Amino acid sequence: MTTVIDSRALRHPEKRERPETPLLRKPPWLRVRAPGSAGYVATRAIVKENGLVTVCEEAGCPNIGECWSIGHATMMIMGEVCTRACAFCNVATGLPGPLDASEPERVARAVSQMGLSHVVITSVDRDDLADGGAAHFAAVIRAIRTAAPATTIEVLTPDFLRKGEAADLVIEARPDVFNHNLETVPRLYLSIRPGARYYQSLRLLERVKTRDPSMFTKSGLMVGLGEAKTEVMQVMDDMRVAGVDFLTIGQYLQPSRRHAAVERFVEPEEFAGLEAIARAKGFLMVSASPLTRSSHHAGEDFAKLRAARDAAAVRP
Repeated sequence: MTTVIDSRALRHPEKRERPETPLLRKPPWLRVRAPGSAGYVATRAIVKENGLVTVCEEAGCPNIGECWSIGHATMMIMGEVCTRACAFCNVATGLPGPLDASEPERVARAVSQMGLSHVVITSVDRDDLADGGAAHFAAVIRAIRTAAPATTIEVLTPDFLRKGEAADLVIEARPDVFNHNLETVPRLYLSIRPGARYYQSLRLLERVKTRDPSMFTKSGLMVGLGEAKTEVMQVMDDMRVAGVDFLTIGQYLQPSRRHAAVERFVEPEEFAGLEAIARAKGFLMVSASPLTRSSHHAGEDFAKLRAARDAAAVRP
């Protein structure tokens, strides 16, 4: 049985104690059309038919209409209830139920039905599990390899904090891309990502590269939370030291008045500047824009990532 601590509007105890903050009016560059195309409806039907959860819905992603209209959906495994309460996240917090052993096959069937050339698999945090859900991630990867062998697989994992070498189970299953988001700058972790540890996340990304240098690694940041540009640049440097190949940077959007407030909306020109800085620091691939999210255009970006590595390999 799944126990949810709170409703979607007031789901986190610490957020009930936090005063409400105004929702800033979005600038024109952040406004998107409401979903409803034929492709969106078809994708939603496949997701529901297979009893799956998507981060697109649970996190209120602004790109859901665009992605689902072309049959792309990011699967969220291990339930829809998270054991953590990050101040930026719209996923419910509580005590999750047991893992569903049928989920890997259901995810793989949906991937096959959608005809995906590239799929992103993410999850809630499962601090209640001894391995943080690493073995379940591995089972999903193996099931997709069987059902859709031509599909490339990207995982967006938790940090596996205090789980020892659990992440190795995911690495050994050989996803094509191993993504773990740092989310914000170290100074803001206590207020924005209190259940995580900045250097644990860095060590996880570094471990992936150490265990399998051929595996692409990826990480993402949100901006607009009050971070300074110099802090963002330092995180870029830390990521490069950890061997991260692909950096995403997007605008933080406040899900409700009980979540962390948007300090400012970063203009598109500033995102372009951050992308130029990141490329100069040596990332193989950078996606930086107001609507950039970890899995947005993931398939196209993966193709560019492979091409960038191939080009780098032949440079004198």
